Amino acid sequence: MSYQPPLDRTIREPSYFDAIAPMVLLIVLIGGAVYLFGVDAIGGPAPVALILCSMFASLIILKNGHPWEEIAASGGRAISSIVSAIFILLAVGALIGAWNMSGTIPTMVYYGIQVLQPSWFYMATALVCSMVALSIGSSWTTVGTIGVGLVGIATLLGVSPAVTAGAAISGAYLGDKLSPLSETSILSAQLVGVDIYTHLRTQVWTSVPAFLIALIAFGILGGQVNITTGIETATELNELNQLFWITPLNLLPLAFLVFLSICKVPASLAIMSAALVGGMLGAILQPQAILRFVNDPNLGVPLTYIKGIWMALANGYQENSGIADIDRLLSRGGMDSMLLTMWIIIGAVTFGTLMEEFGLLTKLINPMLLRAKTTGLLFATAVATAIGLNIIAADQYIALVLPARMFRIEFQKRGLMPQNLSRLAADAGTVTSALVPWNSCGAFMAATLGVPTLLYLPYAIFNIASPILSLMYGITGFKVKRVPPVPQI
Repeated sequence: MSYQPPLDRTIREPSYFDAIAPMVLLIVLIGGAVYLFGVDAIGGPAPVALILCSMFASLIILKNGHPWEEIAASGGRAISSIVSAIFILLAVGALIGAWNMSGTIPTMVYYGIQVLQPSWFYMATALVCSMVALSIGSSWTTVGTIGVGLVGIATLLGVSPAVTAGAAISGAYLGDKLSPLSETSILSAQLVGVDIYTHLRTQVWTSVPAFLIALIAFGILGGQVNITTGIETATELNELNQLFWITPLNLLPLAFLVFLSICKVPASLAIMSAALVGGMLGAILQPQAILRFVNDPNLGVPLTYIKGIWMALANGYQENSGIADIDRLLSRGGMDSMLLTMWIIIGAVTFGTLMEEFGLLTKLINPMLLRAKTTGLLFATAVATAIGLNIIAADQYIALVLPARMFRIEFQKRGLMPQNLSRLAADAGTVTSALVPWNSCGAFMAATLGVPTLLYLPYAIFNIASPILSLMYGITGFKVKRVPPVPQI
């Protein structure tokens, strides 16, 4: 909700310069960071740029007559809006560490390498992630569990982790968009006042073709893989089998997480519970891994297990097998691995909230809306708004909520049924969030999968195709639902 100043205070409406200047600064600083640091820009320079942009926006808001107390309160609301995301981030970091130590992720990799072949690995990744996300309704949970394992398999198979990450994200977002359990799907429907299943039926017409495009592309990319895994992969499989007891029992934490997700347990609680179950199961099934990890002969066995689980949750698991790919795969996770991502999200969402609550975004969007005279231009304006908000506001919920709220009345005036807007907001707002490095979703995907956003971006084909198809439908009128004319009496 936007801040409403007291009636006895003079507040100046922001000018176009006020609205544009923070965006120009953001583009200059982020562009400079990427130019100087490349993909490492997200590791510090980009968050600094976002904080500086937030301070610059605050100065403009002060200049327009708003007191500092209200700016600080807006920042507080920004932080409170991402508390859930922060807990999910911490829980996923803990889960990766615990599942590496407990043998869950090594078992997924071990079985996956035996079943999946390089030529169709990317397609399989997209399909598996889509089915998991469809069943549990969460792209974040899917990427943070199945996606992590599949990227690890890619490393050992010798196929591209960047393409695999793009395939995992494509599949996860398809399942998320078409699942009645997905909070973003439910929110998309509620914002425009349609039934969730009406929204999902409408969503199918862009999501399924976009995913088929992605599958074809992944099939072509997989067909170009020309490697032999032979002796090297067999050696690595044997090493995994020596480091851990490989058994289907190690997959119980994954089954437990799927069960909790289907039961609609809040994501952070479900993920953290699965992390704890993994850690405790590791003490039973993988005692040698914990002893090797803790490496403290002065502790008794029970305390060693407790310390190992604690360390894995906090700082991640560390493996020293001597095989670089194995060590790189398993030495990951921990809550502290997500602290940089939290820094990015805090800076980005604070900047976006300030821009929204004090009218700077509205100042930019309203003129665009007035100039959208045709249905095609209206769709193009909504798509540009949602994508722009993912870049500027850096949060998928702002990019989903604001266009739905601002364009709803205009869609009604033009006789366009509300499910057109719910589909458009999901296609352009939800899925493109993973393509922006400093967006909460882009930062999460990069931190979880270990692949920078700028590297997987070209291969997140579903996320790129969805808004393009939605825009094409608006321009051509294909599958654009209109309010039936009232019969004349």
